[in-house]
Amino acid sequence: MPNLCSMIPTQKPKSTYLNQVGESYKTRLRGLSTYGILLAFIAICIVLALITPRFLTISNLTIVLTQVSINALLAFGVTFVIITGGIDLSIGSMVAVTGVVAAMFAHPDTYPVGVPLLMGLLTGLLFGAFNGLVITRSKVHPFIVTLGTMTMGRGLALILSKGRPISNLSDEFNFIGGGQVLGIPMPIIILIVFFIICSVLLQKTVLGRYMYAVGGNEQAARASGISLNKVKMVVYTLCGGLAGLAGIVLTSRITTGQPNAGAGFELDAIAAAIIGGTSTSGGTGTMTGTLIGALLIGVISNGLDLLNVTSYYQQVVMGIIIIGAVVLDSWNQNRNK
Repeated sequence: MPNLCSMIPTQKPKSTYLNQVGESYKTRLRGLSTYGILLAFIAICIVLALITPRFLTISNLTIVLTQVSINALLAFGVTFVIITGGIDLSIGSMVAVTGVVAAMFAHPDTYPVGVPLLMGLLTGLLFGAFNGLVITRSKVHPFIVTLGTMTMGRGLALILSKGRPISNLSDEFNFIGGGQVLGIPMPIIILIVFFIICSVLLQKTVLGRYMYAVGGNEQAARASGISLNKVKMVVYTLCGGLAGLAGIVLTSRITTGQPNAGAGFELDAIAAAIIGGTSTSGGTGTMTGTLIGALLIGVISNGLDLLNVTSYYQQVVMGIIIIGAVVLDSWNQNRNK
């Protein structure tokens, strides 16, 4: 497994460019589009509360947050990637293969619960590192590379599970996705913890500033002494690790390792990041915006369910929202040129 600490570049770039990156980031953060997603989220919640009283019940809001947790974890990882100007289409398949690997070690009276956790996370980290290695060494566009590893990951999940769900998991493992602490479901606790960790990493560390710098202008970042390949390796490895965590939570929640799990999850995660203000051209994005984007997707889906709208129409609505978010992002980029 690659040493993440050794990947992080130690050469300090010139402060001038990083200061410019920080000022550009702050300017964009104050933009109307940044606050627009929050206003849209609040407005949709108000409308749903007026239409269906069940929406604001504690039980329903708990269901929403629990369902959102997996997509949000994936979205946090893909936010790192998109900020650096990349993309990762393989995270849905990572959910399947990491879930299957974790389930293989999670049978009762076999291994301590830490073993399936470790194996699932290591699988995700290695998968992400493989993405980063191929992308940085081959210089092939991340879309093509991760499209290939998406197919490869799905195949690996089917091979390891022999095409069948892996069941009979231990109660300790199932507690991760189905248990509660002080009445709060574990997936929500995991979501909160990793939201804080990812936010601090992105906004308060040198590595986070490198991510913005690489996504903002690769040539300027290279001239400032930043190792582009090392930053991208770390980013894709982090994305894989978060996908591994999401796979573990999902497997624990449904109490089986499903080789077909995670199909289409990459689209929801990317949508959450883009809706939350992460620019498709790189250099812009926040974990707070991504979390709001994931919550917005979850609230809309839950609201449509409460209104008995079929899943077919839900997909149409979600597609319209994604297109609208990308169009707004494009307008914002043109306005800031």
